[in-house]
Order: sequence, then structure tokens, then C-alpha cells
Amino acid sequence: MNKEQIIQLFVSLGERFAHFGNDDRSRQAIADAITANSWFSEREIIHAIEAIRTEMLDEKRLRAWLDSYPSLPVKTPYNILVVMAGNIPLVGFFDLLCVIASGNRCLVKPSSKDRILMQYVIELLHDIEPMVYVEIFDGKRTPDAVIATGSDNAVRHFQAEYGSLPMLLRGSRSSVAILTGKESNAELHALCNDIYMYSGLGCRNISLIFAPENYEVEQLAAVMRSYEGHNVGYLNNYRQRRAIVAMNGVAHIDLGHSLLIEEQAFPTAISQINIVRYSSLAEVAEWLSEHDEEIQCVACNDTAFINEHATTCPPLRRAVPVGTTQQPSLTDYPDALDVMEWVEKRI
Repeated sequence: MNKEQIIQLFVSLGERFAHFGNDDRSRQAIADAITANSWFSEREIIHAIEAIRTEMLDEKRLRAWLDSYPSLPVKTPYNILVVMAGNIPLVGFFDLLCVIASGNRCLVKPSSKDRILMQYVIELLHDIEPMVYVEIFDGKRTPDAVIATGSDNAVRHFQAEYGSLPMLLRGSRSSVAILTGKESNAELHALCNDIYMYSGLGCRNISLIFAPENYEVEQLAAVMRSYEGHNVGYLNNYRQRRAIVAMNGVAHIDLGHSLLIEEQAFPTAISQINIVRYSSLAEVAEWLSEHDEEIQCVACNDTAFINEHATTCPPLRRAVPVGTTQQPSLTDYPDALDVMEWVEKRI
């Protein structure tokens, strides 16, 4: 497929996504996905689809993104195996997009936790263009390269299994937010989506919040308490965490579904959100730089601070407005590893 065909393929997929949840086929995919993974919810599956549609499948954005890689698509396709995580709905879609957009063949090894939705997307792509080369990996075809995402233990397994091949590997990360104390209630509600969407399981979920020394935590806590939609698994985890925290005498704010604790540990346990007070934003930038390898992105609305420190603080180059961490764009590469550049230069 040439560049124009690739663009039109994914634009057409976006048009299909615009009707997701309104037809029998997609409603069945939602129901089956939730049956296979009780941590998924209909609201969150639809959110994931909509984020992909608006941020990754818009024609102008696709065209501008691909134009920045003039040597792609490749003339000689490779078989690239994509080993996907299953912590949030369609978390592996971006890698699939990158492999196809680069002109290569995509062999998909989905997580059992997200197999239904990935199979649904692959079938849609084949409906649009039967010749597109993307398929579920059956172990018979030998890959030429591997893109894999998982826990740190999983990464070690990938290294052992595929060590002789070119590999792009991603391990565990989490995200942080920086508040100035000037945030409106609307912005704090948006922050709650960054924290709680997908039960806090994604690498772009906020688990640590920096706030000024004189910050009124109760304002934030009140907004966080109002967040609804937690699943049974998350709430059970919260109750267990609350019991452990109480038994150890750790001071905390009980939000009724999660815990807010003044502590700098990072990343935190599921259902625990930590908050740290700072005396200057410079010290926050220093901490961010020291923990770059653990941070996926930073939610912050202080553009002056970001612009001042982005050249010396790598995590701030991945800063996004509060409320948008769960809507990554085509250039928000996981772990700051440019997949397209890797395909272009490493294989």
C-alpha cells in the first residue's frame, strides 16, 4: 500500500468508529469484551475508541504525521510482531497503526484481556481493505522484528524469547500531575479522568500529584469523591488497600472509592493517589528529571513552567493539559520511543 492508500484506510476506519456502539456488531464486541475482562466498562471502551478516532484517525493529522517520515512507507515490508498489553481497551492499537502506516506487515499477539476488541478492529480493517496485511499471530510465521509492551517482568521474558531480533520494548510506567492551586473545579474534574479512567491501570493514569505548600487539599478531595463508575474489582482493591493503610497507621483521606495520601512514593498501588507539596516548581522539575524512566507523561496547565524547563527536564517534553492524558496524539509515543523512527532506522 502506498501512503495515500494507508491514509484512506485509517480515515475510513475512523468513519466506522464514529458509529461505534450504535450498531449490533459493535454492541456485541462491547458485551464480549466486558465478559472477557470485567475491568472493562462500556463507557471506557467507547472513550478509548473515541480518543483513537479523534486523535489518530483524522485525515489532516494522519497526513501531517506521515509527511514527517519521508522514507516511509518502506519498499520492502518486514513481518513485525506486536505483542500487546491488555490493561486498557485497545492499548495496542497505536503500534498496529504504526506498523501498517510504515508499510510493514503487522502480526498481532493480543493480550487475552483485550483480544475481542483487537479482533474487532482487525476485521474492520479487512472489511475496508481486504489486502491490508494485519493478522492475529499464530506462531507459524517468523517475525523479523518485535514491538512488545508489558510489565517489567514481561519485558525480561520478551528479551529472552526474541533476543536475536530487533526489539522495541516498553515496561511499566505511570504519570504525574502538577497543580498550581489556580485550577477551576472544571479542571479538577478533568483531572479525575486522568486519575480514574480505566481504573488507574494505564501508564498515562495519574498516580502522583504535586501541589503548592499551602494547597487546600479538601477542595481536590471533594471533587475526587464525586467521581463515579468504578468497577467491582477496583472497589475490592480499594477496600483491601484501606485496611492495609489503616493497620499501618498511615494518615490518609478516604474518598469512598480510593485513598488520597500525602506521600512521595511513585508509582502507587491501585486505588491510592499520592500528593506531594512543593515549595518551588524548580524542585518539581528536578524530581521529574530524576524519575524520567518511570514517567509516561505529565499533566500540567502551567505553560510558562513547561516552556522554561522542557529543555532540561525530559518529562516536561511529554507534558499535556490536565484532563487529556487519556487522549494521546499520534506524536505522544509511549516511553518517548518514536516507533516510526525505530522502524525507519533499526530494521
